[in-house]
Amino acid sequence: MTRNRYLVVSAAALVALAVSGPTAVPGTAAAAPRPAVPASGVEQLRLPAPTGEFAVGREDLHLVDTSRADPWAQTPGPRELMLSVHYPARKGTGSPSPYLRTGEAQLLVEGIRRADEFPARLLVGTRTNSRMNARPVPGRHPLVLLSPGYGLHRATVTLLAEELASRGHVVAAVDHAYESFGTEFPGGRTLTPAGAPSAEVVPVRAADASFVLDRLLDRGSRFARHVDRRRIGMAGHSVGGNSAAAAMARDPRIKAGANLDGAFSDAAPGAGLTGRPFLLLGTDATHRPGGKGRWDQAWAAMDGWKRWLTVAGTGHFSFCDVPVLGGQTGVVDPAAELPGARPGEITRTYVAAFFDRHLKGEREPLLDGPSGANPEVSFHAPCVSA
Repeated sequence: MTRNRYLVVSAAALVALAVSGPTAVPGTAAAAPRPAVPASGVEQLRLPAPTGEFAVGREDLHLVDTSRADPWAQTPGPRELMLSVHYPARKGTGSPSPYLRTGEAQLLVEGIRRADEFPARLLVGTRTNSRMNARPVPGRHPLVLLSPGYGLHRATVTLLAEELASRGHVVAAVDHAYESFGTEFPGGRTLTPAGAPSAEVVPVRAADASFVLDRLLDRGSRFARHVDRRRIGMAGHSVGGNSAAAAMARDPRIKAGANLDGAFSDAAPGAGLTGRPFLLLGTDATHRPGGKGRWDQAWAAMDGWKRWLTVAGTGHFSFCDVPVLGGQTGVVDPAAELPGARPGEITRTYVAAFFDRHLKGEREPLLDGPSGANPEVSFHAPCVSA
């Protein structure tokens, strides 16, 4: 079984291992460079507090799709997924939420051959802003699915998940089985990558998204009474963003989508959105008009509300938790000039504004054009303001 060498915390290590193209195969990257500052000198990592009015609850779910055989499993069996559902919660309820479990964190640092410099306990002890099994806030809220980057654990989109939940969204971050470096399932089973090319995982992830919606919206789900089935969105980082567009084309229940620095694998990306809003947010170096990843083709095919934004000074992994946590160890990503916390601020601000606008109907002037508060962000014309 081929294993990816991804690091969830060190941005400098990850930039050497970036798999941003749609046909990259896991296991082909060079060994990760050593961190500029040993992570062992750090006492605790922490995610920045979300900005919304609600406290954030979390529940982890194990889902089994008996209607589908898992295409990546060595032993035939049904498709299984792990989810972390973040939701608006009552303050003062629940217990502290972990970032990663010990086994998942250990697999991660061992896989990149940096266990001596970056103890797994740092990942395990990362302080989040969520409370496990906290009491939900009454009412029905929009639902947003989050799909992480290729090879990355669902934990790497926690910053965005907590921000959206604090603003009144229910958020389901999905671990796609046999893709992440290590995902722990009930009973102590841990699944590791099966080596599927990233282009081939896109339709599987799209089917995962539809299945997750089926289960969360089912009347037997504890979340069904907290979700407004008319207001559903999806966002993803890297191949997760590619998968968000594919899931929208497959499933009309998804009303809005966002691609965070992901290359498109479809020959006509964006053609299946049928007027639904979509956000492109990526690196300035790679995804300006005329750049890589078929963003020009996707933009031309989108016939609804759309925005194409790029962020100066960012790298491929700037749109997940990686630089936020890596920056706290003193690690510098040579492909990204922005300080560690800044990419996270930009990502959660613009993505949350997008879903607040299109799932909650709130006016978000931030999306209307360049902002003096965010000089790193460029808007690329034409913008359709439907």
